[in-house]
Amino acid sequence: MTQAEPITSSDRKRGMSREERRVIFASSLGTVFEWYDFYLYGSLATIIAAQFFSLKDPSGAFIYNESTRNIFALLAFAAGFIVRPFGAIIFGRIGDLVGRKNTFLVTILIMGLSTFVVGLLPSAASIGIAAPIILIGLRLLQGLALGGEYGGAATYVAEHAPAGRRGMYTSWIQTTATLGLFLSLIVILAVRTIVGEDAFMEWGWRIPFLVSILLLGISVWIRLSLSESPAFKKMKEEGKGSKAPLTESFFRYPNNKYVLLALLGLVAGQGVVWYTGQFYALFFLQSILKVDGYSANLLIAWSLLFGTLFFVFFGWLSDKIGRKPVILAGCLIAALTYFPLFKLLTETANPALAHAIETVQVKVVADPAECGSLFNPVGTRKYTTNCDKARDWLSKASVKYSTEAGPAGQSAKVVIGDKEIPAADLETVIGDPKDKVTVGSQAINAAGYPRANDPGIVKLAHPFDIFRSQAATVVGILFILVLYVTMVYGPIAAALVELFPTKIRYTSMSLPYHIGNGWFGGLLPATAFAMVAATGDIYYGLWYPIVVAAATAVIGFLFIPETKDRDINTI
Repeated sequence: MTQAEPITSSDRKRGMSREERRVIFASSLGTVFEWYDFYLYGSLATIIAAQFFSLKDPSGAFIYNESTRNIFALLAFAAGFIVRPFGAIIFGRIGDLVGRKNTFLVTILIMGLSTFVVGLLPSAASIGIAAPIILIGLRLLQGLALGGEYGGAATYVAEHAPAGRRGMYTSWIQTTATLGLFLSLIVILAVRTIVGEDAFMEWGWRIPFLVSILLLGISVWIRLSLSESPAFKKMKEEGKGSKAPLTESFFRYPNNKYVLLALLGLVAGQGVVWYTGQFYALFFLQSILKVDGYSANLLIAWSLLFGTLFFVFFGWLSDKIGRKPVILAGCLIAALTYFPLFKLLTETANPALAHAIETVQVKVVADPAECGSLFNPVGTRKYTTNCDKARDWLSKASVKYSTEAGPAGQSAKVVIGDKEIPAADLETVIGDPKDKVTVGSQAINAAGYPRANDPGIVKLAHPFDIFRSQAATVVGILFILVLYVTMVYGPIAAALVELFPTKIRYTSMSLPYHIGNGWFGGLLPATAFAMVAATGDIYYGLWYPIVVAAATAVIGFLFIPETKDRDINTI
């Protein structure tokens, strides 16, 4: 597995052939599907919750409140992440036995049709509990298909790429995240504008899912015209294919060692850096810094737009200096700079909140027996004691607090500066209920914490309103976070392809990729926010990506071999 691949100057200098461009385009469309669906489901989660989880009891009353419905919708989305590694095993095995082309033709059909059917699915009001069950089933199918899609696309492109250019060629697959984002935003905005907000909430939300059939048709048409990868054809002609890819990948040394090292020394860190730079940053802006959804999405979109070509740059750079230096440097730099960058993001996007966190002392004083753990990543727990309710309320209001033990049996209280409030009174409404002013919100606002509509919070009036100092600085900070994403993600496909022999490549690279991204990365936003809620520190959730990224940098540096010059046709 260490044979070097002869690389000539003509290999490095020649441009892409027409066939190579077609291979990259056809392979990338599946990733566009992934991101298009991701952003569709995320953007429309509250509508999906209302459509499919609004179940009623025999009396006609809703069984679940709005918050619980939203949580169920997000859990259905998470189910797609959880099953991705199983899809990697199933389709990876098929890809190593039957071939790359036919396998990822099947995966995109499953993925595309599942997305399309969501747009046709009757709501809970029409078919009752069958609606959420079918929706979850479709999400599971999408997750399984995606588990096989990326590995197939990356392997197929890498096995077509000329020597010395695999990093750059496979990096084009990674750029499609931005295309998927913008495509979903454009389609949603266009449909909302054409049909109107009321119609969109009722039935117009289905149209973005339905138009995905166009992407599917184009992708299938192009993929049908492709030929099998050269490395796979050569292996088959020589009779060197594997009869048991799963066994050889996961139960035979040294292949199983490299599967584990790929996960811990490359993909786990890549996954958390990726999700921190895009999705946790978006969550942090909206849920913690209280930036409105329109502005937060646009700020992230601009940072992605500015950063997209750096996927290709770092893929190209990895062809020059190696995969390890680029990926592991991204993990290490991210781990060292996340705290100052997110603090700077707070100071810029919501300066009043940053000042309040530093100057206003808030503590919950309660009998320790009343204070349990608030670590609740799935969001389904109901808090019953006043201590837990108070801490949960404070964390959702982005208030930094500490917990202090009080006398046994004493009722919990919240001390804000020099003012004491019984914990049970925090959510008591003051004045007109429409104003949503409570005892707690009035107290923290008086102490210096900003209101949700504070004029100092960054806000965009239109998509191009990013040239003011505050907005431009926020975009700049987000761009740095995206730059880390491009460092770790641009070369990852080439690095994984080169670690494994042709006969088990599809299977072996797909599993660590989807565990690293689907589990380590995909569960990061919920886990990090649960850490914030459990501690009362808005930055505490950053320890999750920092520890994982730093561990990946150490493990990768010590144990991952450099692979950029390997001849993947002979291993």
